[in-house]
Amino acid sequence: MSWAVTNIFAELYGRWTGLQPHSKPLAQRQSDRIEDIRLTMLDMLGPDGAKDFPGVVRRIHLSGDAQALWYARAELMAALAGLHGEQVAHTKMISLSVLFDGMLPKGMMSRATTLRM
Repeated sequence: MSWAVTNIFAELYGRWTGLQPHSKPLAQRQSDRIEDIRLTMLDMLGPDGAKDFPGVVRRIHLSGDAQALWYARAELMAALAGLHGEQVAHTKMISLSVLFDGMLPKGMMSRATTLRM
């Protein structure tokens, strides 16, 4: 079997099963996503925020999983509100929440609407 035919079969198998050939293992992909979230949070804070809020930076750095980073959002929101105002902080938190899709249990994700009784 030629190299091209092998690649075609691998591509078809990936499409049928949802797996990509030569893709990273699930644990590595999750670790990469957690690191992306961590870097995004630190970028939102910026150098001035890192200087003014070292506790928030420390908590973000020491958060070992997606849930810990999710809970660190409250402190990040407070720091961003102190730096830029609440409206800007809220807008940044909305863009950050999207990065957590698929990383947390359903009950932990933000709701589109509030609960009504």
